[in-house]
Amino acid sequence: MTAALDINVTKVETSKLLDMSLENIPFGKYFTDHMLEADYENGEWKNVEIKPYQPLLMEPSMAALHYGQAIFEGIKAYRDQEGNVSIFRPLDNFKRFNISAERMQMPTVPEEIFMEGMRLLIDIDRNWVPSMKDHSLYIRPFMFSSDPVIGVKPSESYKFMIILSPTGPYYTAPMKIYVEEKYTRAAPGGVGFSKNAGNYGASMLATAQAKKAGYDQVLWTDAFEHRYLQEVGTMNVFFIIGNTAITPSLEEGTILAGVTRDSAMEVLKDMGFEVIEKKISIEDLMDAHRAGLLYEVFGTGTAATISLIKELRYKDYVMNFDTDKWKTAPELKARLTDIREGRAADTHGWMFRV
Repeated sequence: MTAALDINVTKVETSKLLDMSLENIPFGKYFTDHMLEADYENGEWKNVEIKPYQPLLMEPSMAALHYGQAIFEGIKAYRDQEGNVSIFRPLDNFKRFNISAERMQMPTVPEEIFMEGMRLLIDIDRNWVPSMKDHSLYIRPFMFSSDPVIGVKPSESYKFMIILSPTGPYYTAPMKIYVEEKYTRAAPGGVGFSKNAGNYGASMLATAQAKKAGYDQVLWTDAFEHRYLQEVGTMNVFFIIGNTAITPSLEEGTILAGVTRDSAMEVLKDMGFEVIEKKISIEDLMDAHRAGLLYEVFGTGTAATISLIKELRYKDYVMNFDTDKWKTAPELKARLTDIREGRAADTHGWMFRV
């Protein structure tokens, strides 16, 4: 499979877009007219097609429902001022998708299916890419085991799909974050670095409890001492301490290697910051806060982009920030947005034209 002509396409007769507005559309609630679907059977990928978005027919014994072999990615496409549509760093998501697949004992997806399938799908549904500020087309590639067999073993058949969802701003207001010290998201040797469904299912109780206490999300800590900071539920995290930008290290394999995280690191360097990846404890953070050196805390993610954190709480110690006075995170967000929407030069080669 090397070209779009190898992908069978069936188009809808009437677009759902005729009956809706894309302005301020909520994240993940509405989906475009078409989806991509491919099957892995007998050791090869086949039946690659783009067809109208529709429900799936599945067996109650389908392996993914019982044993959790399911992975996904989050990518975004943007429309520039000339109306062109480009995807932000999809090759990086493709590589990470297959890293997740290997960790979960799933087949890797060939680049031509992932990339060309995504490009063709977005091209067909390009009218769904919003043109308003802070709007984009969210792209969700995912794969799950599809054997109709109950048994704890890797499946022999899988389904790979891509669906698309137009979205407005994800976190519109600065966030309040609770530092988690009871529950664990990931441990060394586990699957924290892979974007698998189970990681998110396991995080929901802690997040729900934090929300009951008035917080938006939790900042996860290490599994052993609950001291070393990892990531927020839907984002990687950055700390501006003095003239440095610090983000938790990926070395232990407990943190997702975020594409927006990597992009933020590059842009922060362009802005003149020293960027440090290291193991950082909550005590280190509180010491910097007490010394008046912790200037900003923010999250990075595909859905969240750059999200300001106005409050961080650990036990009874509360760190409050006046986000209206911040300069670094807002400039970082503006620079990334200008690259994505074509107002600034793509000097890093991040944009993939549809």
